[in-house]
Amino acid sequence: MADYPNFRLFDVLEYQLDKFPKSDMLNAKVKGIWQHHSTTEVADTVNKLSAGLYKLGVRCNDCTAEGSDKVAIISANRPEWLFADFAVQQLGAVFVPIYPTTNPLELEFILNDAQVKYIFTGDATLYEKVNNIKKNVPSLQNIYTFDEVENADHYTKVIELADAASLEKVAEIKKGIPTSHTATIIYTSGTTGVPKGVVLSHTNIVSCVFLAKASFPFADNPQSKVLSFLPLNHIFEKVASYIYMYSGISIYYAESMETIADNLKEVQPDGFSTVPRLLEKVYEKIMLKGNELTGIKRKLFFWSVALAEKYDNLVDGGFFYNLQLAIARKLVFVKWKEGLGGHINFIITGGAACQEKLLRIFNGAGIPVYEGYGPTENSPVISVNRREKGGSKYGTVGPPMNGLEVKLAEDGEILVKGPTVMDGYYKRPDLTAEVLKDGWLHTGDIGIWVDNKYLKITDRKKELFKTSGGKYVAPQPIENKLKESAFIEQVIVVGADKKFVAALIVPSFATLKDWMKTQGIPFTTNTAAIQEPKVLELFNTIVTEFNQLFNHVEQVKKIELLPNEWTVETGEMTPKLSVKRKVVMDKLKDVIEKMYS
Repeated sequence: MADYPNFRLFDVLEYQLDKFPKSDMLNAKVKGIWQHHSTTEVADTVNKLSAGLYKLGVRCNDCTAEGSDKVAIISANRPEWLFADFAVQQLGAVFVPIYPTTNPLELEFILNDAQVKYIFTGDATLYEKVNNIKKNVPSLQNIYTFDEVENADHYTKVIELADAASLEKVAEIKKGIPTSHTATIIYTSGTTGVPKGVVLSHTNIVSCVFLAKASFPFADNPQSKVLSFLPLNHIFEKVASYIYMYSGISIYYAESMETIADNLKEVQPDGFSTVPRLLEKVYEKIMLKGNELTGIKRKLFFWSVALAEKYDNLVDGGFFYNLQLAIARKLVFVKWKEGLGGHINFIITGGAACQEKLLRIFNGAGIPVYEGYGPTENSPVISVNRREKGGSKYGTVGPPMNGLEVKLAEDGEILVKGPTVMDGYYKRPDLTAEVLKDGWLHTGDIGIWVDNKYLKITDRKKELFKTSGGKYVAPQPIENKLKESAFIEQVIVVGADKKFVAALIVPSFATLKDWMKTQGIPFTTNTAAIQEPKVLELFNTIVTEFNQLFNHVEQVKKIELLPNEWTVETGEMTPKLSVKRKVVMDKLKDVIEKMYS
């Protein structure tokens, strides 16, 4: 049984100061120049920010999730995000992170539900978003900004309130905060209904950090660096950040999603965490560049990709295959690695299912990608593929994390028990009772065991549907397979209570445009492209070929091509880039009905 220390999350500051004080604990670009914050500086800033918040009346009160004061944050990733996180925890208050993309109605609901007292905002846009609804949130006393914003209070005003007496008080309060106390309430965006507040204690998150550290394992390496770009509001990146900090790894924040490629080259990190959607985008860009090559270079490129696609870490390909792969890595894949900064030795992906084909290709290319799994309610990691020999199997989410009990219910639902399991949903005992039974968290995910060792997610319990013929269909495996086509960007499989299975497909328009050029078909707009008879024929052929891999009842009988990608901004994607199935189906209700008419 794996073990973990009796720490609070904020103890990482003292831990790092003692074990490996750093000159670049947290780093971000300001006006084009990287600014480095040392461990000493971070600890000093956090203590002063805690003292200032104490002077503003932020209290632990009875030190329960409901009794403690709440302080929220809505900001992109930056060092100040963690300054605020630590500062609030040190007072025994509860930190409430909110996605920057949250719409005003959901934002208002969260602030009122949690009775938030103060909120930190990143920039002028986010300040305005909060300021516009402030009048509807009676508990909210003030808004502080990280950027300098006109007519707004900068967060340094809170720091300036600190004095010797309040700093002394913070030191005293810190000592008395139990590990069982709530560290954060994370509101899950969900795909339906109002957001639910997941209550996570210091024990929940610290146990996840140290069990994941032991399972993966992350070496304590003060020379290592990572690039962070997934939203810190999501438990996946938050826990990853704590793993890095407790391992002495420096964190560099990407300027934005658009600058990731440039930031990777500048920082040259050892690793990063990501979601499959972003890995897919990286792969698509690489393949588009490959398509631009000619002659021997083009042949070499696609020969290398075909080799990597056959890669299996558990089966030795033999002398000839290994020799070919070594050549491909030296001549072709070295450029892929350079594009990621040249020093990557781990990429961890989670939040949604990753295509097995992508895992084989990246790992075959010598870029190690490890897939893990877990919901917010489990802080979040349940299982993860490992570095160790036999610790990874592509197409699975790896063995369960050391220190957790994992089993499958009769219907295949994944159940987990351990110190990582949440305390419950905030002020929702009814919803808590639905998912927490006898200490077991019912995840809502359906899985199977592979080789009695590795966990494989087959679908979401609520997403399984029954055709009018009474046959059950799991849409996720079909969608994941279809997305292996370079021509398919996004897809949703439908067919609940219908005679057959159909699919809504968003083409990869960059790939499609290139193909149309080779066919002598002019590309004008996305809408015009998907109405071209040859394009429709191409996609029907692609789907027909994939249908051979599915049972008769699962085969896609009809498709509809769509002109626009689903995005967070247009409401069809969650902030962690998973498709909101219900939203898409509601928006395209008429299109779906037409497919079956």
